[in-house]
Amino acid sequence: MASSSSSSSLTRSFTSRRASSLSSFRCFSLSRSRSSSRAAVSAAAISAVADVGAAVRGGGGRWSELLPEILEDIIGRVEKSEERWPSRRNVVACACVCKRWRDVVKYVVDPPFKSGIITFPSCLKQQGPRDNAVQCLIKRDKNNSTFYLYLSASPSSFSEKGKFLLAAKKVRRGAHTEFIISLDADDFSQGSQEYVGKLSSDFLGTNFTIYDGEPPYEGAKPSSSRSTRRFANKQISPQVPTGNFEVGNVAYKFNLLKSRGPRRMNCSLKCPGLGQTTSNNTMNLKSKLTDSDITVLKNKAPRWHEHLQCWCLNFHGRVTVASVKNFQLTATRDQSQPDGKGDEEVVLLQFGKVGDDTFTMDYRQPLSAFQAFAICLTSFGTKLACE
Repeated sequence: MASSSSSSSLTRSFTSRRASSLSSFRCFSLSRSRSSSRAAVSAAAISAVADVGAAVRGGGGRWSELLPEILEDIIGRVEKSEERWPSRRNVVACACVCKRWRDVVKYVVDPPFKSGIITFPSCLKQQGPRDNAVQCLIKRDKNNSTFYLYLSASPSSFSEKGKFLLAAKKVRRGAHTEFIISLDADDFSQGSQEYVGKLSSDFLGTNFTIYDGEPPYEGAKPSSSRSTRRFANKQISPQVPTGNFEVGNVAYKFNLLKSRGPRRMNCSLKCPGLGQTTSNNTMNLKSKLTDSDITVLKNKAPRWHEHLQCWCLNFHGRVTVASVKNFQLTATRDQSQPDGKGDEEVVLLQFGKVGDDTFTMDYRQPLSAFQAFAICLTSFGTKLACE
């Protein structure tokens, strides 16, 4: 009799969970044929994510026990309905429920080079899309020598900040200048988990080196320079990298005669190929770096406008204030192209001024947001031999 009661209880429990799963699934089975379907799906997604948060806080386990097909469908609909920030935080909320949800989110959400959307911190070091540039804003705080990178809220708005991505702080190290890049706008310690990398210049401010706080490819060795060491060896575990890894160089041409004209710059970047896609939709690191993984960029030469009496470039409305800092970079060698040659007519990175302390930054493949931000920061360094 006890066994029969236990069996009946288990049956009721399973039926209840099944009904709960189906009820959740029906929330996302809305018709998209009408004009209001997108808003309805978004509302259902937000409601579901709110319920998830309540269940997690209350110790409920029913959300982690959804059938795989239902779970994938739910997250897929949330991902498609929330294309822009801040509503896209619902996708991140789904990944925070449990490991099972996180694995499904990794499988469903496409990386930036496919979707053109930045969702997680790991996306900041992945290549951007090939066809459409990722549009960003850089805000400068002169009082604190700090720079903030945001996604553009809209292509035509330069005052409205979108999703915060990265922050950088300019510091003086003897005769050198460094920009410490972090995920946290208030934490610029190289020993912090928020540390992303840094940019270091020489005394004249004409040569810059970009360092990544993590190995960019398997077998990468940290810089042997003492100045690039992140912490003392006793402060960390063997699994944590102790140094910085060189991933690029930016050089400005000397202008000793102080002649008028735009700055001339060249960049050499280590951009490991996309490699093989794993089962969770992420990319494996390459085992080693080859010559074909080096991308070489140079600034696009502006033309002299006789009527305006100034050097001009076509920024397609994304730059509105004349400045010596404005530039566009094209590739002379691009490993993402089939023949390895760059198309000097395609702008891979453009940077320009739109306000007293506001700048735009637009980048595309093979650059990542981190690399593009580091290159743009070189424009804010003191250049004794370039001005």
